[in-house]
Amino acid sequence: MAGFSGHLALRAAPRLHGRTVLAAQSFRAPYHLSKPYWDADTRTLIAQVVNPTAGILSGDQLESAISVDEGAALLLTTPSASRVFKMKEGTAACRQQFQVAAGAWLEVMPEPLVPHRGCSYRQTTAIDVAPGGEVFFADLLMPGRVAHGEAWEWKHLCLETAVRLGGELVLRERFEQSGPDLRALAALAGSGPSACFGNAVLIAPERPTDVQWRTAISALQGGGLWIGVSALRRGGWSIKWVARDGIRLRKALRDVRKILSAPFPRLACDPRKL
Repeated sequence: MAGFSGHLALRAAPRLHGRTVLAAQSFRAPYHLSKPYWDADTRTLIAQVVNPTAGILSGDQLESAISVDEGAALLLTTPSASRVFKMKEGTAACRQQFQVAAGAWLEVMPEPLVPHRGCSYRQTTAIDVAPGGEVFFADLLMPGRVAHGEAWEWKHLCLETAVRLGGELVLRERFEQSGPDLRALAALAGSGPSACFGNAVLIAPERPTDVQWRTAISALQGGGLWIGVSALRRGGWSIKWVARDGIRLRKALRDVRKILSAPFPRLACDPRKL
């Protein structure tokens, strides 16, 4: 089945007085780039990627390549959830690559992925960070239209993430669980069909305050949230959580960013979402 063959390519680079700009950009539907904003307080450029179509449909093939040069800081986000709609046949795929130079900062914070009943979708993420570069990458998953009985009723869903630091593989994850698997996990966590899942990766050199923020994040647990932090083999941390619903899912991400904004001030950047 025919679909969109969309691409997004961005390169963030520093200019006079250290201000970050998009030195190069290219995009094709269903990608659209809104006007970037410069956050003077955190010295971070905010770029919002918009899907002007209804969502992701059968046959869609999405490619993105984002690079951040030394001395640049970029927050890449989206204004709304990415919905993957029912597919009578075929599948959709998204391949995204992020490259971060030494002395550069990248935050990737999209709204949740929402796979609808009967959809088939594969997302592959590759993050390559040079020693001295820093990344905060968040990935959120919601169950579908719960009120329509579509919680965890996709046909196939595969989310793959690989993170390399200085060319060395420090994290490889593959999320390819069935709906019943996730319903069972949600039941173990004490949540119903509206349970949502959050995943974040932080790549940064070790700091003396690491114990403090890890303790603060672990203390968020409770009130419909189950969260944990684990160290990667080197150079970073994995943060995972299960939330009872979408509201708690987003609040957990806001709380994590707030805690981390002390040692990582650029996470205080306001993504300018209404």
